[in-house]
Amino acid sequence: MGINMDNIRETFAKNLRENRRKCGFTQAVLAEKADVSTHYIALIELARNLPKVEVIERIAKALDIEVFELFLVPNCQILEMKKMQQAIINDLKDIVKDSVEEAFEKEKKSKIVILNE
Repeated sequence: MGINMDNIRETFAKNLRENRRKCGFTQAVLAEKADVSTHYIALIELARNLPKVEVIERIAKALDIEVFELFLVPNCQILEMKKMQQAIINDLKDIVKDSVEEAFEKEKKSKIVILNE
C-alpha cells in the first residue's frame, strides 16, 4: 500500500486552514509570518501544493504549533490527547489562580482581625 499524496495534501490543507483560523490569521498575515506569498498559502489550503520541509517548519512556527500537527488525521488519538492535555493545563491554571486568590483573601481578613483587636 503506497502513500496517497492527495490525502496528505488534503489533510495538510485542512489542518493548516483550521490552525490559521484558530490563530485569527488571514492568509496574508500567515504568509507574511512564514515568509511566503499569500497566493502560495491559498494554493496550499486548496490542496494544490504541499510545501517543502523548510516552509512547513516556518508555517508551524508562525502558527505556534508542532510540525506533526499539520499532518494529523482527524480523530487521531494524538490530537485527542493534546486537546485533553490542554484542557487539564487550563483546569490546573484555574485551580492555582483560585487557590492564590483564596489565600490572599484569608491573609487580608486575618490582618483586619488583628488590627481590630
